[in-house]
Amino acid sequence: MAIIKKFRIKSFKNLNSIIEFKNISLSYGNRLILDNISFKINEGQIFGMLGPNGVGKSTIFNLLTGLITPNSGMIKINNTEVTNYPVYLRTKKFKVGYVPQYGGYFNDLTLQDNLKAISEIIINDKNIRSERINYLISKFELDNLREIKAKYLSGGQKRKLVLALALLSEPKVLLLDEPFAALDVLTIKMLQEIIVNLQQENQITICICDHQARDLLACVDAAMILSNGNIIAQDTPANLVQDINAKNAYFGDGFKIN
Repeated sequence: MAIIKKFRIKSFKNLNSIIEFKNISLSYGNRLILDNISFKINEGQIFGMLGPNGVGKSTIFNLLTGLITPNSGMIKINNTEVTNYPVYLRTKKFKVGYVPQYGGYFNDLTLQDNLKAISEIIINDKNIRSERINYLISKFELDNLREIKAKYLSGGQKRKLVLALALLSEPKVLLLDEPFAALDVLTIKMLQEIIVNLQQENQITICICDHQARDLLACVDAAMILSNGNIIAQDTPANLVQDINAKNAYFGDGFKIN
């Protein structure tokens, strides 16, 4: 049996679904991306999505944030149908935060000025704004980098900054698009611990998609495998790597978590 890293939360506290996709289909021209898929993400859960390139993982994030609308089906957040809700309403009313794979910050602004710029948009009270910035800088151990321009930060420091920017609005749902891409082993471990701590300390529901299967499975409660526009398997990490459909479509026979 595969061994899951000790810091992974093995069970989530609530069984109430905070995100639901019901019979969602999406095509780009003649190309079918998602074929009548349905799944739920429970409140307080760390949920992972795996699958080959072009299978629809980022598309699901775009559907969740409201950047695109499905051809058919229904999307719910907190038991409210949001299928046709615009981006700003999903962010403001349902507190959905998004950490993109690339960018997400202003290259020529310092780390602190990045946080100030975004906080001025989403936090009205100047004192609360300052408190939130200082809290996040402290939380991610970025104090000595306040005056460094974002373009000069390391890969791991940039990831921390983009996470801090997403957390300014105190989201209830956090979407992480390929957070482990192009990072060294120690930085990945640091990010895994940050993700789990966010779930524990802030009760945030987190959804991650990534190609780094081992790194993703080490910090999620459950995950699903997408292939050819369909969900072919969904389970806990330990069970998922043993699933025959998941092996055939994605993992192969020799894959182990550790």
